[in-house]
Amino acid sequence: MNPRLRILVVDDDPALRELLFAYLTDTGFVVDLAQDGPSMRHAIEHAAPDAIVLDLMLPGEDGLMLTRELRAQSDSTATIPVLILSARGEEIDRVVGLEMGADDYLAKPFSPRELLARLRALIRRVQVAPTTLAQAATGRDSDYRFGPFILDSAARRLLRDDFDLNLSGAEFDLLKAFTERPNRVLSRNLLLDLLKGYDWDPNDRTVDIRVARLRRKLETDPGNPIYIRTVRGEGYLFNPRGATT
Repeated sequence: MNPRLRILVVDDDPALRELLFAYLTDTGFVVDLAQDGPSMRHAIEHAAPDAIVLDLMLPGEDGLMLTRELRAQSDSTATIPVLILSARGEEIDRVVGLEMGADDYLAKPFSPRELLARLRALIRRVQVAPTTLAQAATGRDSDYRFGPFILDSAARRLLRDDFDLNLSGAEFDLLKAFTERPNRVLSRNLLLDLLKGYDWDPNDRTVDIRVARLRRKLETDPGNPIYIRTVRGEGYLFNPRGATT
């Protein structure tokens, strides 16, 4: 693992902060620690992390509020992968966390090895392959156009009329998976394999939640989508032309 990769751990439990600091440092990361929202913001201003491990139950602003704040930013913090930690493992907590823009969710108590695997998977998905100078100058080789949208793979952005729609890293990865396989029915299991990068629960609703978030950004009427269509009993189909037939 590249030692320059930086992880920000935000948790009000000093013992857990120190445990994760020691473990992640030993595996090659640079690790910053914060105990609440203000210290998280200060850490990000000092040095932008490559990923954030964020506790759900924090004093003052909780992890959901802070995730929503990060996703509302117009700068690069909007795309920093966020892994939510919570002592509560109920499905509703996972769903709300993902709806707020978290990229993954891990219930306490957890294995540090599993947390490491999830972090590596998140970071691997957002690392951008180097482009040639010509590609970087024109953007043409990295652009995918459909309807009024431009998916810029090099910059990991979705644009509409030159306006950045601020996709989270996980939302970008899902849309990229669709654009690379247009007009094909993709099962939820296949999409989970493409997106997760580690073992997943067969009852995982991550894909459905991501699709719902993408539809709110892509579709004029998310209840009657034309780009990302549900194929009952099979999965989802991306139609770049937006036709309903």
